[in-house]
Amino acid sequence: MKGAAVNHAYGSAPSGIMEAPHVVLPDAKVFSKRATRLRELVLQVPPLDEFLAFMARLVQAQHQVLNEREPAWRPAADAFDQALKHRMPPLGFQALRRDVLWQQDLLAILDAVELHVGERQRPLLARLREMFPEQLDALADDVFEMRPGNETTRALLPFVAAALQVAWVRLAIGMTGVPARPTGEAKALCPCCGAAPVASVVHNERHRSGVRYLHCALCATEWHLERITCGACDTGGKLLYLTLDDEQGKPFLPVQAEACNECHSYLKIMQRELHGRADPVADDLASLALDMLLAEQDEYARSGYNPLLVMGA
Repeated sequence: MKGAAVNHAYGSAPSGIMEAPHVVLPDAKVFSKRATRLRELVLQVPPLDEFLAFMARLVQAQHQVLNEREPAWRPAADAFDQALKHRMPPLGFQALRRDVLWQQDLLAILDAVELHVGERQRPLLARLREMFPEQLDALADDVFEMRPGNETTRALLPFVAAALQVAWVRLAIGMTGVPARPTGEAKALCPCCGAAPVASVVHNERHRSGVRYLHCALCATEWHLERITCGACDTGGKLLYLTLDDEQGKPFLPVQAEACNECHSYLKIMQRELHGRADPVADDLASLALDMLLAEQDEYARSGYNPLLVMGA
């Protein structure tokens, strides 16, 4: 692993005639693009090929359910007008966690992956199908509160998280207005649903080339955060950028850990100028070796939350 000072290649966000949007809602292709990236990473990261291949199938199931299943409940068109007016997350998971019918999405995801899982995963699907609604709600609470669950439920959480992501991405796609960029203490929380980010992304699209966004772990909304700024404590100028290099000394993946010497946390940053399909969730899963190395050093704590990645407490 190699560390670099804050004068990294990312520099400052460019200024130009067209100002990049402050908040970007997801589109219906978010999961299909993620599944494509995961399939690429299966070949690129052989030690994790089985794990990444399973995640690719799970994410492809998310895409299928998002685009083919009509939910039993959708909010009214003006349901979130007051929240938008008062700069509150319109899809706040704390307020909606018992209203959104995500358990139906879970069953649809289980149906979609049933023929593609191995013998080790089949008992997990069976357990989820047998659970009472209140038991599933308890698992969802673990996901929402970023808890790892216990030894008996931990392996179930990625399936629950996948369903919750589908439900909240669907709601975000259906928004009639875009929330304002968060400020103050809420700057590190999603302006759409209030969840934590999984990582940040430096984009290469024409209308926001070189601009950095935090990417929501739940609803996939993105919001602008200035570069050389800690995504956890908003401190600037005290950051190191750490990466895993290959045998030629080049970055193994388009991923760095942005480590803050103020709050001693780190958040991964994905550079799409290095790989145009780099995905905050997929590349986070593929770069677990970077998390393991930082955990061994015990200097920086992970601040990004990937609900598809459940690790023990």
